Amino acid sequence: MIKSSARLAAAIGGLALSLATGIGVASADPDLTPLINTTCTYAQAMAALNASSPDAAATVSRSPLIQGWLGSFLNSPPDQRQRMLQALQGSRAQQFLGVALDAANTCNNF
Repeated sequence: MIKSSARLAAAIGGLALSLATGIGVASADPDLTPLINTTCTYAQAMAALNASSPDAAATVSRSPLIQGWLGSFLNSPPDQRQRMLQALQGSRAQQFLGVALDAANTCNNF
C-alpha cells in the first residue's frame, strides 16, 4: 500500500509540475545522476527551483503532496532516490525531470 501510495504521489506531483510548467517529454532519457547524488537541502532545492522555474516552484509550494514527495526524496539515500525516480518511469510525472535536473545542477549555489 505504501509503495503504491508513493507512486501515486510521485505521479500526481509530476503531473502537476508538468501541467504548470508545460514541460514536454524528452526524446532521450536524461542522466539522472545529479538528482540521485544531490547534497542539497529542501530549502536549497526550492530556491533553485524558484530561480529556474518560478511556475514549478509555485506549484510545489501549493501542494503538500509534492512537498512531501520532494522532502522524502531529498532525505533518502541515493539508492532509494534511484528507486523513487524509477517509479516515475512511464508515468506523466517523468515530464518534470528537466526542471528537477536544472534545480539539482544549481541548488548548491543557494
